[in-house]
Amino acid sequence: MLDPSSSEEEGDEILEVEHKEVAAPKSVGGARLSPGRAADGHGGGAGLQPRGRGHGGGSGGGGRPSSPSPSVGSDKEKEDLEKMQREEEEKKKRLQLYVFVMRCIAYPFNAKQPTDMARRQQKISKQQLQTVKERFQAFLNGETQIVADEAFINAVQSYYDVFLKSDRVSRMVQSGGCSASDSREVFKKHIEKRVRSLPEIDGLSKETVLSSWMAKFDTIYRGEEDPRKHQQRMTASAASELILSKDQLYEMFQQILGIKKFEHQLLYNACQLDNPDEQAAQIRRELDGRLQMADQIARHGGRFPRFASREMEAMYIEELRSSVNLLMANLESMPVSKGGEFKLQKLKRGHNTSIMDMGQEDENTLSKSDVVLSFTLEVVIMEVQGLKSLAPNRIVYCTMEVEGGHKLQTDQAEASKPTWGTQGDFTTTQPLPAVKVKLFTESTGVLALEDKELGKVVLHPTPNSPKQSELHKMTVSKGCPDNDLKIKLAIRMDKPQNMKHCGYLWAIGKNVWKRWKKRFFVLVQVSQYTFAMCSYREKKAEPVELLQLDGYTVDYTDPQPGLDGGRTFFNAVKEGDTVIFASDDEQDRILWVQAMYRATGQSHKPVPPTQVQKLNSRGGTAPQLDAPISQFYADRAQKHGMDEFISANPCNFDHGSLFELVQRLTLDHRLNDSYSCLGWFSPGQVFVLDEYCARYGVRGCHRHLCYLSDLLERAENGAMIDPTLLHYSFAFCASHVHGNRPDGIGTVTVEEKERFEEIKERLRVLLENQITHFRYCFPFGRPEGALKATLSLLERVLMKDIVTPVPQEEVKAVIRKCLEQAALVNYQRLSEYAKLEGKKREMYEHPVFCLASQVMDLTIQNVGRLVTPAKKLEDTIRLAELVIEVLQQNEEHHAEVSAFAWWSDLMVEHAETFLCLYSADMDAALEVQPPDSWDSFPLFQLLNDFLRMDYNLCNGKFHKHLQDLYAPLVVRYVDLMESSIAQSIHRGFERESWEPVNNGSGTSEDLFWKLDALQTFIKDLHWPEEEFGKHLETRLKLMSSDMIESCVKRTRAAFEAKLQKSSRATDFRVPQSICTMFNVMVDAKAQSAKLCAMDLGQEFVRDWRQYHSQIDNLIEETVKEMITLLVAKFVVILESVLAKLSRYDEGTLFSSFLSFTVKAASKYVDVPKPGMDVADGYVTFVRHSQDMLREKVNEEVYIERLFDQWYTSTMNLVGTWLTDRMDLQLHVYQLKILIRIVKKKYRDFRLQGVLDSTLNSKMYETVRNRLTLEEATASVREGGMQGISMKDSDEEDDDN
Repeated sequence: MLDPSSSEEEGDEILEVEHKEVAAPKSVGGARLSPGRAADGHGGGAGLQPRGRGHGGGSGGGGRPSSPSPSVGSDKEKEDLEKMQREEEEKKKRLQLYVFVMRCIAYPFNAKQPTDMARRQQKISKQQLQTVKERFQAFLNGETQIVADEAFINAVQSYYDVFLKSDRVSRMVQSGGCSASDSREVFKKHIEKRVRSLPEIDGLSKETVLSSWMAKFDTIYRGEEDPRKHQQRMTASAASELILSKDQLYEMFQQILGIKKFEHQLLYNACQLDNPDEQAAQIRRELDGRLQMADQIARHGGRFPRFASREMEAMYIEELRSSVNLLMANLESMPVSKGGEFKLQKLKRGHNTSIMDMGQEDENTLSKSDVVLSFTLEVVIMEVQGLKSLAPNRIVYCTMEVEGGHKLQTDQAEASKPTWGTQGDFTTTQPLPAVKVKLFTESTGVLALEDKELGKVVLHPTPNSPKQSELHKMTVSKGCPDNDLKIKLAIRMDKPQNMKHCGYLWAIGKNVWKRWKKRFFVLVQVSQYTFAMCSYREKKAEPVELLQLDGYTVDYTDPQPGLDGGRTFFNAVKEGDTVIFASDDEQDRILWVQAMYRATGQSHKPVPPTQVQKLNSRGGTAPQLDAPISQFYADRAQKHGMDEFISANPCNFDHGSLFELVQRLTLDHRLNDSYSCLGWFSPGQVFVLDEYCARYGVRGCHRHLCYLSDLLERAENGAMIDPTLLHYSFAFCASHVHGNRPDGIGTVTVEEKERFEEIKERLRVLLENQITHFRYCFPFGRPEGALKATLSLLERVLMKDIVTPVPQEEVKAVIRKCLEQAALVNYQRLSEYAKLEGKKREMYEHPVFCLASQVMDLTIQNVGRLVTPAKKLEDTIRLAELVIEVLQQNEEHHAEVSAFAWWSDLMVEHAETFLCLYSADMDAALEVQPPDSWDSFPLFQLLNDFLRMDYNLCNGKFHKHLQDLYAPLVVRYVDLMESSIAQSIHRGFERESWEPVNNGSGTSEDLFWKLDALQTFIKDLHWPEEEFGKHLETRLKLMSSDMIESCVKRTRAAFEAKLQKSSRATDFRVPQSICTMFNVMVDAKAQSAKLCAMDLGQEFVRDWRQYHSQIDNLIEETVKEMITLLVAKFVVILESVLAKLSRYDEGTLFSSFLSFTVKAASKYVDVPKPGMDVADGYVTFVRHSQDMLREKVNEEVYIERLFDQWYTSTMNLVGTWLTDRMDLQLHVYQLKILIRIVKKKYRDFRLQGVLDSTLNSKMYETVRNRLTLEEATASVREGGMQGISMKDSDEEDDDN
C-alpha cells in the first residue's frame, strides 16, 4: 500500500517494482492471455479465469531437464507458482471489473440512487451487547443515579433475565440481525401489559407512564454517552445510508474489490472519468459493439445459449436489440452535460448509414438551423495607460459592447487615475464575436452634444482565448495627441455545454470545404448520437459549412504533399469521402482527434504517432511535452500495466460471471458493515448494481438467481436474511422461468431453469428449517414481520407454477410437520437447558463441592446419579415453569400472523405436541413419588393455572391428561383429610381444656382451620372440569357440615357435664369454659355459613338448602338448650336462697325461736341483721355472672336471650314462692332479703339491656305489689324496715 505522504514519482517506482514482481512468474508458468480476446465463445471474461494446469505447461517445462527424478522442492514450487498465478488472475479480474464499475459510477444513464428504501438500523455487536448487559446490571444493583419505582425495576429485571441474558439474543447478535431498535421494541412490548395492569392513578395516564419508562430505558441503554454525540453519529450514518457521492461510491467499491488507492487513481485518470464527453462516447462505442454482436449472431448463426425451446433464439436476438435500443433512448434523454441548460435535439442515430453529404436530404441530415450555440462573455476593464494630454481632473470612462448587442458603460474616473475593474456580461450566438471597447472624456463645451471619443479597440475572443487580463493597443481618434494609448482588460468567453472543441484548422474535403484554407471550426453535439463539425466566420451565428460526423472514422495521418499550411495532419474518412485537417501544433491535433473520436463513436482508437514510436522503440520513459494531460495519464497507466484493463472491449466479456462476483463481494461487504441490513443492499450499492446490469446487459433472472444463491448460502451459515427480500427475488425468477413476466414472455435458458429448480429446493429446505426453529430464527418476534413473510414465501415456493395457487391443506400439512418437529427441537433444547441449570445448581449446593480436596473429583455425572424423588419432582416443576414461559413467549411473539387464519390453529397443535413431550417426563417423575405424597400438587396448580386461562389449551389433550392424572390423588387426599379431621375432633374434645383460643377453643379452632384450609386448597386447584369440580365442592361442604355437627354435639355434652359438676350455691361463678363453649357455638354458626354454603346454580339447591338449614337449626337448638341449662342452673341457685328464707316462714318452730333469740340478744349487744349476707351473696353472684357472660361471650344475641330467660325464670320463681305464702305474713328478714334481691335484680338486668317489656312483666308487678304490701304491714307492726324499701331510692345500701 502506498503511503499517503509518498510523492507521485515514488509511487510510480513502487508500481513498477510490484508489476514486475507479479509479472515475473508468467514467463515460467505460461503465456499471458489478453482479457480483450474471446475464448471458447464465452467472451473475454473467460480469459480472466485462472488457467488450467495443461495450459502453458510446455513453456514451463522447456527450461527443465527431462530427468524422471524431480527435485526436492519441485512440487512445492509448482504449487506456489499455481497459487501465484491464480492470485494474479484474480487480481486482474478484479481490476477489470473495477474499471466497469467505475464507468457505471462516473456516468450513470439508467439508474439512480433510490430514496424510498427502508432505513436500516445500526446493528448490535457482541461487545455492545455485553456493554448493554453491564449497564442494566448496574441499574439493577443501584449503581446509577436513575430514580425508578419498584414496578419499573421489576420490569427491567424481567427484561434483563428474559431478553438480554437469552442465548437466542446472542445468536441473533451473531447473525447480524439485532439492532438497538429491536431491543427497544421488545422492551416496549414487554412493559405494555405491565403498565395496563397497574391501578389507575388520578392525573396520571397510562401513556404518560409508558413514555416515562421508555425514557428511563433509553437512559439506561445509552449509559454515560453524550446524547448529542450519539445523535450526530446517527445523523451522519443515516445520511451515508441514504445517498452517497461518487467519491464515496468509488471508495466503497475499492474496499469491495480490494483495489488499492493508487490503482484507482491510475485508472480514474486514464479512463478520464471526470470527462462526461469521454464517458458518453465510451457508452456509444459499447452500444455499437453490442448491436454489431447481435447482428453478427443473427447473420452468421453465432453460438446461442441453451434455451428452453428452439424458438427462443430469434427472440433472444430481439431482446439484445431492444435492450440496446432502450439504452440508446436512455442515453438520448440525458443532457449533453450535467448541469447545462442545453436540451438535446430528438435526432435518431443511423447505424451503418450510407454516404451523406450536404446535398442529401433525409431524416438524419442536419441543417444549419439545427446547430445552435450560446456563449456568455465577461468583459472586465481594468485601466488605461498613456493618457497624458488631458487635465488630471478631467472625467473619463469606457464603453463596451458585443457587436449587434447592447452597450455597457464603466464608472467615471479622473484622467489622472483611469482605473475601474468594471465587469460587463454579454450573451451571443456568434462563435467569433467582435467586442468593441471605447474610451471617452466628457466634453466641456457648452454646445457639445456628445462626449469626445479618445480611442477604441476591437477584439475577437474565442473560448480558447486567455482568461487573464492583457494590455491592448488602442486605435487613437482624430484630434487626440496621445498616440500610445493602451487599455488593460480581460475577456472570458465560456464554452457551451454542447460545444466539445473549437479552434483554427486547415481543412479540405470533397463535398465541404473544397478549398484548402484556414477556418475557425467548432465541434458541436446536437444530441447524444449526433455531432457536427462546423466552420464559422466572424460575427456570424450560423455555420458557413458543416459536416455531420455519423459514420466517419478519425485518425492521425502524415503530412499531405501539395498542401501548404498546417504542421500536423489528421483526417475523417467515410466510404467515398475523406476530409483532411491540419493544425499548427501537435497538442492541438491530439485534442481535436480525441474530441472527434468521442463524437464518431468508432471502435478504432487513434494512437498518436509519437506514442506509436515510443511503443515500438520501448525506450521512451516520459510522454511528449506537447501531448495533452489525458495522454500523459494514459501513458502512465500503460507503464503500470493498466492499459489492458482500460482498452478492453466490454463486449468481449462474460458480464454474467463478472456481475455474480461483484454482487457476491458487495453482499459480503454489506453484511459486515455496521447496519442490520438483513441482506438488503444500501441505496448506493443498489444504484451501482442496477447500472451495471443495464449497461452491460446482465440478464435479470441471472442477477436474481445469483443473489438468491448468495443469500441462501449466508442464511444457511447462520446469517439473518429478510424473507421479504428472498420473496422479491424468487418471485421475479419464478415469473421469468414460468413465462409470466409482466413485460411479456422472455427467453429462458436451460441453465436458468435448472438453477431455479435447484434454488427453489434449497429455499424450501431453508424455509422449513426456519419454521422448525422459529424460536431461534425469529427470537422474540424479531425481525418484525419476518415469520409472516417466511410463511408467505413458503406458500409461494410450494406453488407448482406462478399462476396455480397451492391448496391450503397442502401448505398446512407442510407447516404442521415443521411445527411438530419444532416442538421436539424446542423441548429438547429446553430439557438440556433445565438439566444443565439443575446440575450446576447441584454442584454448587452439594456439600462435597465445598471440600477443596474433592472439587476436581466431583463431576456433573456423579451428581446426576444422586437423584431422589423429591429432587426429580423439583426438576419437573422447574421444567414446567420453563415450558410455560416458552408457551407464553410463543403466544406473545409468534401467534399473531394475520395473513394466515389457520396459523393460530397450528400453533395450538404445536403447543399440545410440546406439552405432550413434557407429559412423558412429568409422568415419569410422578410415578416415582412415594404413595400418599402431596408434594406434587404445586405442579398441578402451576400447570392448571396456566392452561385454564388459555382459551385454546383449556381442556385440551394435555389438560385432560393432567386432570386424569390428579383426580385420584385429589380424591385420596380428601378421603385422608376427612379421616384425619374426624380423628382430631375425637381426640381433641377428649383432651379439651376449654381455654379460649381466638374465637373458640383449641379443638374448634383447629377443626375450622383445617376445614377452611382444605376447602381453600381444593378451591385453589381451580379444577377445570365442571362436574368433578362441583362434586369436590359438594363433598367438602357436606364433610364440613358433618364435622361442625359433631363439634356442636360434643360441645353441648361438655357444657351439660360442666354445669352438673359446678356448685349450686351463690358462691357459683360462671367459669371461662362456659363462655368458651358459647363462643364455640357462635364460631360454628359463622363457620357453617362459610364452610357449608354452596353456589350450585339451580341444581341440588333445594336439597342442599334443606341440609344446610338442618345444621343451622341444630346449632340454634343446641344454643337454646345451653341457655336453658344455664338458666336452670341460675334458678337452682335462687331456689337454694329461697330455701334458706323458707325457714323463717310464719308458724314454724324455727321462726319463733329465731325471733325470740334475736329480741333477747338485741337488748345487750348489737346483733347483725340476719339474712342480709344471703341477699348480698346472691346479688354478687348475679353481677359476676352477668359481667363474665357479657365480657367473654362473643354473640350479643345469645347474651340478650340468656338474660331475658334468666330474669324471667328467676322472677317467676320468686313470684311462685310468694304465691305459695299468700296466706302467711312474711318474716321481716324474708321481706328485707327479697326486697334487696328483687330491687337489685331489676336494676342490674335493666343495666344489661333487658327490655322494659320483659322487666315490667305481670309477675314482676305481682311480686312488687306483694312486697310493698308486706313492707307496709311490717312498718306498722315492727316499727320500720331500717331503710329497706321497695320504693325507688338511691340512698339505700350504697355500700352494696
